Amino acid sequence: MSILKALQSASSLQSVAAILGCKPSGLSWLLYKKPAADKYKSFEIPKRGGGRRKISAPSPELKVLQRKLADRLEACRKEIVERENLKDDIAHGFRPGRSIISNAKRHRGRRHVFNVDLSDFFGTINFGRVRGYLIKDKNFALNPKVATILAQIACHDNALPQGSPCSPVLSNLIGHVLDVHLVRLCAKVGCVYTRYADDLTFSTNLAKFPTSIAVASPADPHVWLPGKELIRLVALSGFEINPTKTRMQYCNSRQEVTGLVVNRKVNVRSEYRRTVRSMVHRLFTTGEYSHVQRQLDVNGIMEDVCVPGTLDQLHGMLGFINQIDLQYKKDALSTGTHVRLSSKESVYRRFLMFKEFYSASRPTIICEGKTDNVYLVHAIRSLAAKFPHLASIDADGRIKLAARLYKYTGSSTGRILGLHGGAGDLKKFIPDYRAETARFTAPGKFQPIILLVDNDSGADSIYSIIKELTKYKPTRNEPFIHVTGRLKELSQQHRLCMSVLGLEKTSARGCFGLQIKTCLGACVGKEDRYTHDQRLLSALVDSQVEVWPFSGPIDVIEESNGWVQRHRVNNWCYLGTRCSKVGAASKLNAFKPHDFDLDSYKILVKPIMLKTVKVETVDL
Repeated sequence: MSILKALQSASSLQSVAAILGCKPSGLSWLLYKKPAADKYKSFEIPKRGGGRRKISAPSPELKVLQRKLADRLEACRKEIVERENLKDDIAHGFRPGRSIISNAKRHRGRRHVFNVDLSDFFGTINFGRVRGYLIKDKNFALNPKVATILAQIACHDNALPQGSPCSPVLSNLIGHVLDVHLVRLCAKVGCVYTRYADDLTFSTNLAKFPTSIAVASPADPHVWLPGKELIRLVALSGFEINPTKTRMQYCNSRQEVTGLVVNRKVNVRSEYRRTVRSMVHRLFTTGEYSHVQRQLDVNGIMEDVCVPGTLDQLHGMLGFINQIDLQYKKDALSTGTHVRLSSKESVYRRFLMFKEFYSASRPTIICEGKTDNVYLVHAIRSLAAKFPHLASIDADGRIKLAARLYKYTGSSTGRILGLHGGAGDLKKFIPDYRAETARFTAPGKFQPIILLVDNDSGADSIYSIIKELTKYKPTRNEPFIHVTGRLKELSQQHRLCMSVLGLEKTSARGCFGLQIKTCLGACVGKEDRYTHDQRLLSALVDSQVEVWPFSGPIDVIEESNGWVQRHRVNNWCYLGTRCSKVGAASKLNAFKPHDFDLDSYKILVKPIMLKTVKVETVDL
């Protein structure tokens, strides 16, 4: 039985619980026994265009239940679309396979593009509308008791809460009523219509834009107002147009739909590209960058401030640009055709080299085979007790690998880096890594990058490139071969043998370092190999990042002009800042330990370790 038919045949709380995969007693307690104040936590976040957005985050158990309901409602929607043979290409928000890109594509190359926003989209969909839709819609037609239970799961304070997993699905189902009305209107007047959540877009190539949808203001011909028929249909569907967010865009100026330029092809704004490129350049030269972010000042007023950026944030920006550009390469990529990287993708690849390898906070292992990672992880985990440098075991018996195994197969980053699996890709990666990292002037090469290959004929091409780059012919009996990086610097600093390290050929007279007295003689037996290797291990340990010197989180305190700022840090990870007047109470909630953050480490390690800043420990 399909999920839709199961819902239609349900008539009690017990049957709803069975469909949602939970116990009836648990569902009853969550809906009727648990205090309303404990079901949601509300907070506000700044909107990009100004103002505040209220988020109501459900409790963990309620969120799981809402996620299950969302999945089942989405399955019902798909079943209805297939059964009714509907085209269903109007709504692009909160839909699998849809995005701002698919929404913008429908409006490329149009003479006029008209944008409209709905006021309080989720807030106008109240409990009664959700329940009434599930009862009266001919495709659902649920039992009133079942519709009531589902509405109780979905709604909070008589509305769909922003923060609930099922609010997007229900808003699309109820918003489909509006879509049907507007599609019919646009078919009559020659327009294309799409909706992305509360953002409505109309476009046409007609010389005169249809007055039923929009009319120019008598006071200013470039200010456009919603047409009477559009206002009527929106109101009929239970929504309201936001009068401050309507705009007409002409073909002789920039046209944007859901933040993307659509004049000729779907693209990001040129200013955004240039800004991201400047951030990347700054990162490569200094190891850090900043970006503008809207924040509340000490008086509660929104302002644009320059804040330090993270590698993950910049990765997201570059990935977004690449996702837009990738739309025009999909046909070639789907056929397996080799597509040369564009100049923008080359910048993205350089960034990936920096983030994933050059500034890695842990040793990184790249395996030749696609499934090698699986075998290596299980091997390290099973031998963790014998090799503490490879993995650690905590008091609860959980194992944490000391190295990172880089996963590249089937990913967009693997495509950009040219890593798909096999010796041929690693052969190309070696000189690429050497060339790219040589261009970085920022601090880096904190950890080794290890290529793990099978010692068979398939690795011949890798050994040949090693010989070409290092002028050293591998014997294939070496435990490892150093190709490029910091090992040579460590050998000079700690009087290690470059011959033993694979940095130069061995001769009867020993390595060159022995001749100039920068080697203790491991190559000719003057120093035993065990002692040499222990000194090498000690040198590698010393070159690692500083261990977090506190037992928990701390506050880095700055005072200026009667104000005090407390910057919460834990495990070299910046968590947040609180401002207050000097002498006033300013308490931050304690945070759980966070993962190591390289960007914060670079900024904080020197002042904290040298004790040049005021620090207070935080009691958990």
